[in-house]
Amino acid sequence: MAQPKNPEKHCTYIPPESEKKSSKPMYDTPMLDQLVDGPWPSFVSGLKRLAMNNNMMVDLMGQLEHSYNTRLGYWKGGTVSIFGYGGGIIPRFTELMGDDGEPMFPEAREFHTVRVMPPAGMHYSTDLIRKFSSTWQKYGSGMIAFHGQSGDIMFIGTDTDNIQGFFDEVNEYGFDLGGAGPAVRTSMSCVGAARCEHSCTNEQKVQRLLVNNFLDDMHRPALPYKFKFKVSGCSNDCVNSIQRADMAIIGTWRDDMKVDQGEVKAFIKSKSRKYVIDNIISRCPTNALSLNDDDTLSVDNRNCVRCMHCINVMTKALSPGDDRGVTVLMGGKRTLKIGDTMGTVIVPFMKLESDEDYDALKEIAENTIDFWAENALEHERCGEMIDRIGLVNFLEGIEIDVDPNMINHPRISSYVRMDTWDEEVDKWNQRKAAV
Repeated sequence: MAQPKNPEKHCTYIPPESEKKSSKPMYDTPMLDQLVDGPWPSFVSGLKRLAMNNNMMVDLMGQLEHSYNTRLGYWKGGTVSIFGYGGGIIPRFTELMGDDGEPMFPEAREFHTVRVMPPAGMHYSTDLIRKFSSTWQKYGSGMIAFHGQSGDIMFIGTDTDNIQGFFDEVNEYGFDLGGAGPAVRTSMSCVGAARCEHSCTNEQKVQRLLVNNFLDDMHRPALPYKFKFKVSGCSNDCVNSIQRADMAIIGTWRDDMKVDQGEVKAFIKSKSRKYVIDNIISRCPTNALSLNDDDTLSVDNRNCVRCMHCINVMTKALSPGDDRGVTVLMGGKRTLKIGDTMGTVIVPFMKLESDEDYDALKEIAENTIDFWAENALEHERCGEMIDRIGLVNFLEGIEIDVDPNMINHPRISSYVRMDTWDEEVDKWNQRKAAV
């Protein structure tokens, strides 16, 4: 691997022994050292660099090396909290004891993680990041992760005595605890309209609306299990909301995709017709694109599923339509009781422009959490509850009517009963006429 231009600023840099400020001698870590020798930067380099100034990190590396050798983990949970809060801390206590009954690595006997809520869209100034680093070096290990899967800034490694002081300091410059345990979790939104031309909604506003509305459910856990919001501005879904969020809000549009035929021709001239056919036309999942003899592009918008592939490739020629809003999905989660699930469409399209629109989205979230809290089993995610009670019962519970736009293939869908299809069509026509 080529040497970096300024090695002391590189992520792989480890200061010389002469610069060591921690008082404990380093442990032999042959297992961890193997992770440094590969072609890619390793987290071990970061641990070693922090251990030069912090005894807690020296003992952490000792315990980690011991775990690698025995192939066992030695951390247990417990109860640690900030004054006035019921969650936001992930407690970790060592179970690795010596013959005398004392911890084998005493400086790392406690290694708690503090979750802190990030700004919407993950916007930071360098001054703010320096503040975080300085405060965490004072109260903890110095190790920070941007960000956990719940969206939090993860301040990893401190003891019980230092948690309150750390929180008080970061709270002074405007930050609050995130979620942990059976609670509403810190939500995430993509950077969205701040720098992405594909954005179809105000992602940061949606995130702050939902988080602010459910702060009490975040900081005082009282739910069956975790509940996550995630907001993506388009179907690229850069925060992976469809798979990792109990309630996913994804920006979309319902009119025709915008096509600049002049830019289409320029793209073809630059890349060739074969490139466009092989990499764009033939890769449309619903065959909604076709290339004309005069090098213009035809789009069958009725069959376009907003997968974003063509827009991502031909960024100047194609862009989302003007009638923009969001799709709301429920039930995404990683493996637990019924395996991985992706979000199910609950609201195919809704505008988010007026205060009334945002209030309607907030009402859907409130009804969902209330219904889930009342009907879910202990340690059951919202998607698992939907799978257990059925989608129709869930929709009825959160007061949302079945919409034909939720589905493509009624014969294999659990949204509707076909023996009452005519009645459902009449209901749909009545609702549409009333709008």
